[in-house]
Amino acid sequence: MRNILSSIDSPEQLKNLSLAQLNKLAGEIRELILTTVAKTGGHLAPNLGTVELTIALHTVFNCPEDKIVWDVGHQAYGHKILTGRRERFDTLRQPGGITGFPKRSESMYDSFGVGHSSTSISAALGMAIARDLDDKDNYVVAVIGDGSMTGGEAFEALNNAGDLGKHLIVILNDNEMSIDKNVGALAEYLSKMRTAPTYNKVKHDLEFLLKRIPTIGGSVAKAVEHLKDSLRFLLVPGGLFEELGFTYVGPIDGHNIELLTDVLEKAKTMQGPILIHTLTKKGKGYFPAEIEPDKFHGVGPFCLETGEVKKSANPIPSYTSVFSKALLKLADQDKNIVAITAAMPTGTGLKKFADRFPERFLDVGIAEQHAVTVAAGLASQKKKPIVVLYSTFAQRAYDQIIHDVCLQKLPVVFALDRAGIVGEDGPTHHGVFDYSFLRHMPNITLMAPKDENELQHMLYTAFQLKEPVVLRYPRGNGVGVKLDEELVTLPVGMAEEIKSGDDIVFFAIGSMVEACKQASEFLGYIGIEAGVVNARFIKPLDEDMLIRIANRTKYIVTVEDNVLAGGFGSAVLEFLNDHGIAEPKVLRLGLPDKFIEQGPRKDLLAKYTLSGENIAKSVSAFIKSDEVR
Repeated sequence: MRNILSSIDSPEQLKNLSLAQLNKLAGEIRELILTTVAKTGGHLAPNLGTVELTIALHTVFNCPEDKIVWDVGHQAYGHKILTGRRERFDTLRQPGGITGFPKRSESMYDSFGVGHSSTSISAALGMAIARDLDDKDNYVVAVIGDGSMTGGEAFEALNNAGDLGKHLIVILNDNEMSIDKNVGALAEYLSKMRTAPTYNKVKHDLEFLLKRIPTIGGSVAKAVEHLKDSLRFLLVPGGLFEELGFTYVGPIDGHNIELLTDVLEKAKTMQGPILIHTLTKKGKGYFPAEIEPDKFHGVGPFCLETGEVKKSANPIPSYTSVFSKALLKLADQDKNIVAITAAMPTGTGLKKFADRFPERFLDVGIAEQHAVTVAAGLASQKKKPIVVLYSTFAQRAYDQIIHDVCLQKLPVVFALDRAGIVGEDGPTHHGVFDYSFLRHMPNITLMAPKDENELQHMLYTAFQLKEPVVLRYPRGNGVGVKLDEELVTLPVGMAEEIKSGDDIVFFAIGSMVEACKQASEFLGYIGIEAGVVNARFIKPLDEDMLIRIANRTKYIVTVEDNVLAGGFGSAVLEFLNDHGIAEPKVLRLGLPDKFIEQGPRKDLLAKYTLSGENIAKSVSAFIKSDEVR
């Protein structure tokens, strides 16, 4: 049989294929996903699990008139391949290539841009409301994973959708995994539902038999409506989705294209909101990903034959691993330390903590808001909670950090991993807003280490303070410095002058300190003496050092891997202005007022003038232009 995928340029062409051809197509899509992700890295296991579901969706529905909203987007590679991006799929997550997530500007088939979880039902409901307001008759489908279903927004949307009664189809893609193993009552509920596939058949058969009774059958059927409700609670524990106003269908085999297309066709004829519960296998079709789906959820380039991830030869430990070891050391000494994460124990380095201190570890699911307020509750009872999140996901708990932690001045520690430029996952995952949205909160201490050794000391310091503290550090390997055995408390709000220089002085924060040390070397070659200050603290600033430096130099250059708007440089300018310090002149280097595209972290830093060489070039040009004036 000929290769089918090579002839598919739009989903419309699927409608002309036989079932045998669709099943063959599924294998070809898996092969393309595997060979591509092995080279580029990406979200492998979840995408392998949704191939048949994707084919069925595009066979039954007419996109882009019909709308498919993918939650998070971890499952949308097959969708991209079938919607005109097959020939460019080898550019996945590469600079200038197609993105790893649905993006409206990339394709008319991407009805909604995603990257964070639990948003699909809300967005799809909005589309269904708009459809009805415009008197249109297109279909709207939300595809959400069981991991994303642990997020509060998903339940807010289910509640509202059930109340409004709009015709909306929700596909619950249940593979028993998010990134790490799903946790919580919902996960247990879904596992019970997987063992009760007979509910819908029994309900239908009961109604059919009752109505066949001569003369009284219809009346009896009405009279025993409550009996069917009782049956639901017996066979599907809780009847959660139907109680929320949805017609529940399933569980069904998410790898059976014939069954999926049949169910989806029937769903089109039904009224109101419908939830179709599909069971899929994460990593389907690739044995290494099937047995280790967490390892292959988001993976770098790997050997296709063995499944071995291609590791860097860099012997320097990552910031995440240094954080993990330091936290274990501190938790050994202090039984009040409790670690909390939102479905990311592996990625955040908390897996070893969870293994050693299971009673002091909380994985709350994809529920960052809840994680923060749980931490506040712990802190109110004299525990020492640390909430460990990726910087980009901390944005989801903005209100809770302000209202539940800072307003009450509760000693919660926030460890924000993957801060700054992250890399190939692109704008939804770069952690480049945290300085800006955190530093204006009262009662908060905000710090970032220059290297992995300082990270240890900052973590120790954070637990000594009796107030909210944020510790922010980047993705990837450290600088390569020696790690101290004994941890010490850093003086809060005190910067560190690493190198003196009177022509200009860099005020650098976090990972930008190392870049500024390199820039200082480059500037020295052209006769410019550049000092380097490790600011350490975004809040509080070292005001005394700022004043001292301002009195002796002509130029101050602030450098941060955060957006310039409201960031560290803004804090420095505000301080100088508020104290009537008109000189020295200040150059702020950071990220512009735009969403930063995908690409290797090193390349993006260089592009946005945050590599050592490019920092030096910017400073040299700034000084020359000032001298001309």
